[in-house]
Amino acid sequence: MRHSSGRHHAGAEVKTFQRGDWRVIRDLLPYLWEYKFRVAIALSCLVLAKVTNLGIPILMKRLIDALNIKSNSPEILLVVPVGLLLAYGALRISASLFTELRESLFARVTQNAVRKVALQVFEHLHSLALSFHLARQTGGVSRDIERGTRGIQSLIAYSLYSILPTLIEFCLVLGYFAYSYDIWFAAITLVALVLYIAFTVIVTEWRTHFRRTMNDMDSKANQKAIDSLLNFETVKYFGNESFEAGRYDENLARYQVAAVKSQKSLAVLNLGQQIIIAVGLVLILWLATLGVIDGSMTLGDFVLVNTLMIQLYIPLNFLGVMYREIKQSLTDMDRMFALLNTEKEIADTPHAKPLHIRNYSHGPDVRFENVSFHYEAKREILHDVSFNIPAGTITAVVGQSGAGKSTLARLLFRFYDIQSGKILIDGQNILDVQQASLRKAIGIVPQDTVLFNDTIGYNIAYGNPKASIAEVYEAARAAQIDSFIKHLPDGYETQVGERGLKLSGGEKQRVAIARTLLKKPAMLIFDEATSALDSKTERAFQEELLSLAKNRTTLIIAHRLSTIIHADQILVMEHGQIVERGTHHELLAANGRYADMWHMQERAALD
Repeated sequence: MRHSSGRHHAGAEVKTFQRGDWRVIRDLLPYLWEYKFRVAIALSCLVLAKVTNLGIPILMKRLIDALNIKSNSPEILLVVPVGLLLAYGALRISASLFTELRESLFARVTQNAVRKVALQVFEHLHSLALSFHLARQTGGVSRDIERGTRGIQSLIAYSLYSILPTLIEFCLVLGYFAYSYDIWFAAITLVALVLYIAFTVIVTEWRTHFRRTMNDMDSKANQKAIDSLLNFETVKYFGNESFEAGRYDENLARYQVAAVKSQKSLAVLNLGQQIIIAVGLVLILWLATLGVIDGSMTLGDFVLVNTLMIQLYIPLNFLGVMYREIKQSLTDMDRMFALLNTEKEIADTPHAKPLHIRNYSHGPDVRFENVSFHYEAKREILHDVSFNIPAGTITAVVGQSGAGKSTLARLLFRFYDIQSGKILIDGQNILDVQQASLRKAIGIVPQDTVLFNDTIGYNIAYGNPKASIAEVYEAARAAQIDSFIKHLPDGYETQVGERGLKLSGGEKQRVAIARTLLKKPAMLIFDEATSALDSKTERAFQEELLSLAKNRTTLIIAHRLSTIIHADQILVMEHGQIVERGTHHELLAANGRYADMWHMQERAALD
């Protein structure tokens, strides 16, 4: 037993069965009950397997008793009763057959539950607000999903394949003892089992804090490792490899201390379990021995009692492991279901309709009406902002960092809901339309471009996964990146690396521009989209931008004023408010904040 009970899983946690545990089981049942007919057959196979398993030692008893005859007896011809032997073989095959049928039938049920729950959690995470993802660490969330799906498999495996069969077998053995032998056989077996279970649960609960510490340290170490690897370049820039290793090792060391204490407490559990089993087995065999001596029991009965007790106690040896693993599974599943039950901060209203754009080829009319917004109540980002982007025109927003420019794009995508005011697209309040249709109509090239760890072709095609190869190439040409890609050894099959780190900033930005153009949205947003481009490429892209904007409503968030001189409207923002608006020439003539910024950038260019 030691080698089996000694196994532990990183992150195991044991708690008493609480209301939350039953809630987790209740949440899981609908996924299992979808195959109720298959479940019913599997449970029937389980009962039949245990009945035939009980019949094997009973049939062996009869064979042993049948062998207890003299060599010159006329019954010698029946010494090896063919019928009993065949029945014994049939029982053994049947027990194995019913067991395998049970597992085969339930495999589809288990895997279906795992697949559906994991998919729902994944989809739900994508539906949550940006604030949720900014607050949670990716490593911790992925770990919760991984453990949760593994927990479903473990819970079903331990409960259906271990706990439930043991309970059924125990009831059958108790019933057989009470019916066929002295009541003391059943009483000793029952008392030994109760003591065994009570001791196992009490000691396992005592070990809870060791398991909890191991769970916490494992999660923290995993989060720090993923966070460090995702920021590989930053670690290298500052030469902090040793610092990161030290932070990681600190949690590993705490995990090690808790694991050692857990292993020592396991020794106490193992020893106590063996003592209870040994005492119960000795008492049962003592009663059986007395029965053989006084003639109330045969030698076959003695072997039967011994076989049934060993057959019953072998799975009980693993009760501590099973109990702990079931508790761990429930805890892990609870965390995963907690993710699934996380309330959506940004949700479609019950009567939300798809966004309707009057003239998709011309772009929508966009209007901000007295919009105020804050991420935190004490820090207002936008205050009473109002402006209009007529359909098919270009509006540029400029201002110092922190003025609220990029927030406009996030609000248009409805990553956050505003506190007051309205945002209208072709007269429709974005709070009343389906988010999917809203985001489908808008394309954005962000300042900080993050690419998938795949090929350049895949990242461009991500703008429209159904696009043809020719359309992907056309988008790349429009973004001024086609010639660069063709000169690469692997062309469009070139791997970009984690977050696109194998490409330069300008190359990543051009890939982002290409995939946005491939999306063919009705409205375009460029959030510092040319900040990483060289001057020559930027000028070429500006010309392309003007031709693209003729058929789309366009919002440009810019730092370099030279990129937006052709905009139909320029908004100057400061401290979350629009302080100036007009065309490039109008704003220069006004000699206000925009003119100051323009002259400052001109001087910087000359220097």
